[in-house]
Amino acid sequence: MDHFEKQFAYPVPQEEDGIDTESFLRRKGYSKHLIIRLRRTPMGLTVSGDPVYTTYRLSAGEILTVRLVEELSSEHIIPTPMDLDIVYEDSDLLVVNKSAGLPIHPSQGNFSNTLANGMAWYFQEKGEPFVYRAINRLDRDTTGLLILARHSLSASILSAMSASRQISREYLALCEGLVPEKGVISAPIGRVCGSTIERQVDPEHGESAITYYRRLSFNEATGLSLVSLHLETGRTHQIRVHMKSIGHPLPGDFLYNPDYRLISRQALHSFRLSFCHPITKKELSFEAPLPDDMDRLCRHPARTIFVTPGS
Repeated sequence: MDHFEKQFAYPVPQEEDGIDTESFLRRKGYSKHLIIRLRRTPMGLTVSGDPVYTTYRLSAGEILTVRLVEELSSEHIIPTPMDLDIVYEDSDLLVVNKSAGLPIHPSQGNFSNTLANGMAWYFQEKGEPFVYRAINRLDRDTTGLLILARHSLSASILSAMSASRQISREYLALCEGLVPEKGVISAPIGRVCGSTIERQVDPEHGESAITYYRRLSFNEATGLSLVSLHLETGRTHQIRVHMKSIGHPLPGDFLYNPDYRLISRQALHSFRLSFCHPITKKELSFEAPLPDDMDRLCRHPARTIFVTPGS
């Protein structure tokens, strides 16, 4: 298959009688960039089989048909065979459970061993073009769930949902010490001077950052708490910086707590994703169990107080 095509049909309700086509599409979640693409697509926008411009005023009862065509795969992404844990897939999106040590995008010095390369290989094997569009991002050593958009419309809608905090994300982390039962961390985060990647709590120059946490269990043998976390904001390294700031850093964190005695990477996992499907509007919710390295530390033979995540 040399292209991927979808059609969407939108009946015009009485309350939107007389609305111009561009405004109608913007209300459906189409970005300006996508609308420009549709203008250039043959038969991209039609009513009763006739092409229309974005200035066309729709009448109640008409059906606007959108022809969305994806013709090219992501350039410069080398397909790489990879074991992928695809939790959910349809023609609009995928949810993937990412493993540790896997960056989500190619970068200088790492052009082939990323999730993008694995997905390029996956769709190459299916004979389908695929443009790589990651909606939420995870650090290389953070495991768990993330969303990939299958086409430009789902990407447009999901990106807007992410920006407006309509995608609920729950993380699980192992943190040093007995973390308080629950709490809220409100502390601005900014770059560490002279570093391109390291962040710190910076009340003067940082951006607002709010993290809600709840302790689920504590293992006396390892001295680690299993903590559930929700983010009101999405700053870089927010969980890692915030938990360190209250004296409970994540073990194995090469930037903020390089203690590898118990685990070789930051003990952070994207556990649950809940959101409304961008096209069907069905409510979706997915969970990914703790990876073995974190689960082993939770279940170390000792007296452990455990509460099921999400309860």
